[in-house]
Amino acid sequence: MRRHLFCVFSLLSLSSVFGQVSYSIPEEMSKGSFVGNIAQDLGLDLKRLKTGKARLHVGSSGEYIELNKERGVLLIKDRIDREALCKQTTPCALHFQIILENPIQFYQVNVEITDINDNAPLFKMSNMSFEISESAVRGAKFVLEKAVDYDVGINGLKGYSLNPSDNFVLKLTDNAVGEKEVEMVLEKTLDREQQERLILTLTAVDGGETQLSGTVKILVTVLDANDNAPVFTESTYKASLIENSPKGTSLMRVTATDLDQGTNGVVTYSISGNTDDILEVFEIHQTSGEIRLIGKVDYEVSKHYLLHVKARDQGGLSDSCKILFDITDVNDNSPVIDLMSTTQSVPEDSPFQTVVAVMNVHDADSDNNGVVKCYLTDSDTFFIENTSKGFYSILTNSDLDRERASEYNITVTCSDEGVPSLSSSVTLTLQISDVNDNPPVFERSSYEAYIVENNTPGLSIFTVKATDSDWNQNARVSYILEDSSVNGVPVSSYVSVSADSGVIHAVRSFDYEQIKDFQFRVKAQDGGSPPLSSNVTVKLMIQDQNDNAPQVLYPVQTGGSLVAEMVPRSADVGYLVTKVVAVDVDSGQNAWLSYKLQKATDRALFEVGLQNGEVRTIRQVTDKDAVKQRLTVIVEDNGQPSRSATVIVNVAVADSFPEVLSEFTDFTHDKEYNENLTFYLVLALAVVSFLFITCVVVIISVKIYRWRQSRILYHSNLPVIPYYPPRYSDTLGTGTLPHVYNYEVCRTTDSRKSDCKFGRAGSQNVLIMDPSSTGTMQRIQSEKSILDEPDSPLEVSSMD
Repeated sequence: MRRHLFCVFSLLSLSSVFGQVSYSIPEEMSKGSFVGNIAQDLGLDLKRLKTGKARLHVGSSGEYIELNKERGVLLIKDRIDREALCKQTTPCALHFQIILENPIQFYQVNVEITDINDNAPLFKMSNMSFEISESAVRGAKFVLEKAVDYDVGINGLKGYSLNPSDNFVLKLTDNAVGEKEVEMVLEKTLDREQQERLILTLTAVDGGETQLSGTVKILVTVLDANDNAPVFTESTYKASLIENSPKGTSLMRVTATDLDQGTNGVVTYSISGNTDDILEVFEIHQTSGEIRLIGKVDYEVSKHYLLHVKARDQGGLSDSCKILFDITDVNDNSPVIDLMSTTQSVPEDSPFQTVVAVMNVHDADSDNNGVVKCYLTDSDTFFIENTSKGFYSILTNSDLDRERASEYNITVTCSDEGVPSLSSSVTLTLQISDVNDNPPVFERSSYEAYIVENNTPGLSIFTVKATDSDWNQNARVSYILEDSSVNGVPVSSYVSVSADSGVIHAVRSFDYEQIKDFQFRVKAQDGGSPPLSSNVTVKLMIQDQNDNAPQVLYPVQTGGSLVAEMVPRSADVGYLVTKVVAVDVDSGQNAWLSYKLQKATDRALFEVGLQNGEVRTIRQVTDKDAVKQRLTVIVEDNGQPSRSATVIVNVAVADSFPEVLSEFTDFTHDKEYNENLTFYLVLALAVVSFLFITCVVVIISVKIYRWRQSRILYHSNLPVIPYYPPRYSDTLGTGTLPHVYNYEVCRTTDSRKSDCKFGRAGSQNVLIMDPSSTGTMQRIQSEKSILDEPDSPLEVSSMD
């Protein structure tokens, strides 16, 4: 049951300590007993206890008190024995703190433990024995062992009583430290002849309401006369003793003298201790009286020791003295750092002077040995502040940047002012959580990518890469193709970008002849909230592929007419017969053309220029050379693999048109003649079948046939083909074509629609004949008029 309640609030000037409250409770309260309404006494809301994760920081006080956050009260967690906790120290109190988080707050709580009378006086010895000479005079004193009562105050030891009291009375005296000494004083002389042994009972009582007592037997043996007791030179000895002195150290020597002689004058010494720890720390030599240190002396455990030394002669007489050792402190305790509350992680945008840890520092030494100062190894980013006596807070001293430092190891060092100084250190690990404050950054300011035309749709072209110096979700980069258009078509119809990898894929197959390059923009966006992004320009260039064969522009290959180049028999070596003109809509080396003579009627007569396509004679033309010469020229590009086209060049070796007319007529009418022959065979079969046709009809049919042949020769007008020697002369003396043959090429992306316009050449030796048509002469006249017009170009459509 609680006896007293004291509530004291101290509003400190420092922000980390918000108050102090004190309670007083008796010892031995049962578990769960009520200590105090801490929420009410501190003025805290119960919700604040829950949201602030209220907890007790007991330090080294032991967990005797617990906090009920639901009710806001302090309860007994474990039975409290004041004697075990504080021994004889008064007042006895528990000191702990209540810690709140978000924000960090703490309150100091002191719980005083009051004594109850639960310990009876106790004698360490089971009995005390005395040998007293019968010659002992009245007033002789015999020091008795004191009783120990672990209770304090009114419940402590109150007095003694002796029974029977015929020969002795008790006397209580105060020693140097205020303790009661018990002496048995001879009131009536002893007579060994009447009573050789006395048995006395010493009773010690306390002052509690329910008085408790303890007893011990005193055995008194009456000796023969020994009328002089030992006497110490001093009644009280004082000395200083440095703590941590080594065991075996000789401290001092006490001396007692006895005026008796013989065995009655032999004095022996002993320590009459009333606590076990005295006998564990000190010893006295039985005959010399030298006191030695046999245990450890610690200033922080006890600041002084009181020894009771007894000198006894052989006759049973004794005297006692007191030895008071004052312990001198040395700096043997390092500061103790107690982390009360720490923050594991703070965001990088935390404000200046954010509290990251609260700690308590104490040193068990005294004076300057216990004066402590703390500092940080990293004073640029953090600083330490003394919020109250023994309490420190660690705060931020600058802006935090996770990209610069994602983790800090904060080392706190606390040193005392002793000589030599002792120090302690503790390291806190603080994580800096990420905030999305960095946009993605591309590896390059712009990109150039290449792709060969006629690619497969979905082909991977290129990869753009952006990095984000943030962390986790804030650093996850997604790639987005920005909306734009290429030649009025959305860029998404040409390329796509992978959102995760940044790989750019071709959506369609590209044609270099339609589009050679285009630009688009890719956006890199992180996963933060709100997201940050950056853009980069990608230029995609289409590379040409050899997918178009060369197209022959000249000579023109027609279906119904025959184009022939005429070479005079007087032509010299190197005579320019004609020039094969071809184009390739590809580019680069895919459009580099070479010309080769594939087949020829007489390969020893003509050659073709590899680069220019010029057909020239390689020897002197003779009369033995055939009039009709047929050349097959192949035109190849330089692509891999190469593509080619062939053209047939008909050459007439003659000095005039009439000379070659019959040869080229038979040449052009072979097919027609074969067709007529088939017709006549069918007709012959019909004549055989129809025997009724008379010979007259046969004769008439033959005449009709000859008449038709004559008419065909008449309408062809072959003998009157005009001849223009000046226009077919070689102005340079090397052939029928000038060295420079000008032409204009008009190309589109579709090679089948290309047009070519030829300028008027200086000389054209061209023979066009169409024996199967009655319009041959008119066409020749028309072409002649075109050639005569200086500004009239010849338009030739390229063949597919």
